[in-house]
Amino acid sequence: VQLQACGGGLVQAGGSLRLSCAASGRTFSNYAMGWFRQAPGTEREFVAATSWSGGSSYYADSVKGRFTISRDNPKNTVYLRMNSLKPEDTAVYFCAAAPTVRDWLKSSSYNYWGQGTQVTVSS
Repeated sequence: VQLQACGGGLVQAGGSLRLSCAASGRTFSNYAMGWFRQAPGTEREFVAATSWSGGSSYYADSVKGRFTISRDNPKNTVYLRMNSLKPEDTAVYFCAAAPTVRDWLKSSSYNYWGQGTQVTVSS
């Protein structure tokens, strides 16, 4: 499956952004979807994930209550709505797909990755 993420940009602290990740090539509903992020000099970290139907969602503690992951299977797209953004949210955000997931929080659980979209939050 090919993944294309977009929607990043520069926003002031307290602002909002919505990232999108469009999938192609395979049946989208066969894949659990996740969002990860990576800031310069740091490891890639889990942000959020959603199950195949969207019925279950998982969040990193650092984004709970501020970010919302959702998916639209007919549109082959997963979204990440980010509210109350903080400077520490600045990173490149990646979407990822997995037909099966052993550990939602581990990047190694995901087989396919998008190219990343930059999110910069100014203070």
